Amino acid sequence: MTRQILTAAVLGIAMGWFGAVGLAQSSSAPGAPIVAEKVLMIEVIVPAPIGEVWKAFTTSDGLSTWLTPNAVVDLREGGEWTAKFPGGSTGGGTILSFVPEKELVISALAPDKFPTVRATRTRVKFSFEAKGGSTLVRLTQTGWKEGDEWVRAYEYLTVGNAQLLATLHHRFVSGPIDWTK
Repeated sequence: MTRQILTAAVLGIAMGWFGAVGLAQSSSAPGAPIVAEKVLMIEVIVPAPIGEVWKAFTTSDGLSTWLTPNAVVDLREGGEWTAKFPGGSTGGGTILSFVPEKELVISALAPDKFPTVRATRTRVKFSFEAKGGSTLVRLTQTGWKEGDEWVRAYEYLTVGNAQLLATLHHRFVSGPIDWTK
């Protein structure tokens, strides 16, 4: 756990934003035992108004300006939020719910190299909060299980999801990516 926190913190410092990784505690009823749930949480401040960030995250055209030229977003419950990468790999997931300009929740696909995690899926909530002329984007990933593959996927996605949000940030600092170059 310490290495994971350091990884997120180092990435956050290097990128000019802070990421956090940790355990959340929950119980279902008063007096019930407290159970620690593994949570991956990363935040970034994007230098753009919430409406622009929401569009970049929740439309095919918008997602294609920063994630991959072959992004597909069908913004509805059960809809697709996917990135089709060169070489045939697909990331993203299925939209579980959304509140415009507030949150997007997906049942997330892990990378192909984690077949059990990919088949089981995790839950990722992207939260959007206006901060003046900027937007705080928070990724919260839950649903982690036990086992070696789950540990490796968590470590991989700690870095991968930090890169995802760093790429979103970069899109608004440097403009849309020109995929023809």
